[in-house]
Amino acid sequence: MNSSIELLPDTCDILVIGAGPAGSAAAIFLAKAGLDVVMIDQHVFPRDKICGDGLIPDAHRALARLGVLDEVMRQAHPSGFVSCISPRGGRVDVPGTVAVLPRKQLDDILCKAAVAAGARMFAPVRFNASIEEGGKVVGARLGHQDEVREVRARWVILATGAVPQALMATGMARRQTPTAIAMRCYIKNDAMAGKIDKLEIIWHRKLAPGYGWIFPCGDGVFNVGVGVGLSGVPDAQASKPGASKGRVSTANLHQMFDTLGTLTESARELMAGGTRLTPLKGAPLRCTLHGATLSRPGLIVTGEAAGSTYAFTGEGIGKALETGILAAEAILQGKAQDEAGVRAMYESHIDALRPRFALYERANLVNRYPWFADLLIWRARKSPRLQRRLSGVLEETSNPGSLFTVKGFVRLFTE
Repeated sequence: MNSSIELLPDTCDILVIGAGPAGSAAAIFLAKAGLDVVMIDQHVFPRDKICGDGLIPDAHRALARLGVLDEVMRQAHPSGFVSCISPRGGRVDVPGTVAVLPRKQLDDILCKAAVAAGARMFAPVRFNASIEEGGKVVGARLGHQDEVREVRARWVILATGAVPQALMATGMARRQTPTAIAMRCYIKNDAMAGKIDKLEIIWHRKLAPGYGWIFPCGDGVFNVGVGVGLSGVPDAQASKPGASKGRVSTANLHQMFDTLGTLTESARELMAGGTRLTPLKGAPLRCTLHGATLSRPGLIVTGEAAGSTYAFTGEGIGKALETGILAAEAILQGKAQDEAGVRAMYESHIDALRPRFALYERANLVNRYPWFADLLIWRARKSPRLQRRLSGVLEETSNPGSLFTVKGFVRLFTE
C-alpha cells in the first residue's frame, strides 16, 4: 500500500475508487488478468467498517472465486446455523454455510489479495471528481489534504459504498438518501461464548419495522446491532428531534438497541454482563439495486453504491463481492467489443439479479409485521420441509418471496 499521493501514476487501465469488498473483488479479477489496476481509498487499511459482519453462503461462494476463502475462514468464526427468534420467543435454527468476521479483517484480506494480484493501492486518497471529455469519463481528480492529482484510465469503477457523495459528483445518484440504516457495537462477554454459538436474528414489535442481531465473532466477542428500513417508518418516529421525514433519528436507533437487550434471555445476559469494546455506531445502507445509474461511458458503479444490499436481511457483503466480479468480467469479456458492449453486458448481469432482490424486498414484510415471524417460526418448528425451504432461502436455492403470497401463506398450514 502506498501512502503518498505523489506516487500515483498519470495513467492506468482501470481506476477503482473504493477498496471495500466490491472494489477489491473487481481489482483482484482485473489485475490477475494482467490489466494495470490502480485502487484508492480514503482510509488506510486495516480500518473499521460498520457492518453486521455476517458471511452467508453467497459471500462464501464469491470469496472462493477470489481465492481468499481459506484465509478468511482461518480468521472467521464459523457457524452452521442462523437462529431466527420470533416476538413470542419461538426459535428455529436454519442450517447454512455461515460465519462471522469483522470487516476490519475481511476488507484487509481482500485489499491485500488485490495488491498481491498486481493492483496498486493508494491510501489515504479521496475522490474529488471525474475527468470527462466528450461526455465520457476518462479518469478522476484525486486528493489528499491540499494535494490534487489527476489519473486517467480506460475505465473508472465506482465502489464507494452507501455514502452518496461520489455518486452525486459523477451524476450517477438517483437517490441521495439511504434505504436503511443500522447501528452496531462489539461486546465482550466470555461467559456467553458457549451460550450464543449461532448467528441470532431477533424480530419483535418493539423493533418494527426493523430487527436485531447478535453474531458471535469468537473469543467471547459479539457483534450486536439493530437495523431498520427507512421506507415504512411511521411519521411520528421520523419527526422526532434529529430526524427528517422518512428518516430514523439516532435517538430512535439507540432506543432500539437498548430495547434489544431486554427481549431475550441471552441478549439480557450478554448486554448486562458484557463490556462494550466499541461505541455504538451507525451506517446507512443502499438496498435492492435501486438509487444509482449503473454505468455511463467510461464509468461503472458497483457494490453498495449500486444498492447491492438485501432489504430483508441487510446482508450486503456477498452481493457486493458478486457485483464487483461482474464488473470485472464485463470489462474482460467485453474488451473485444466497443465500450457500449461492456456496459450492456454489465447491466444485463445486474438486471439478472433484480428478481431475487425484489423477492427479498417482499420478504421485508417480516420486519414491518413481526407477527408474521411468530407464525413462520411456529410452523417451521413443526415442519421439516419448511425448515428446508428456509435453509434454501439462506443458501439461495429457494425463493424467499414465495412465502409472502396467498399460495405461500396457505402452504404454511399444509406443509
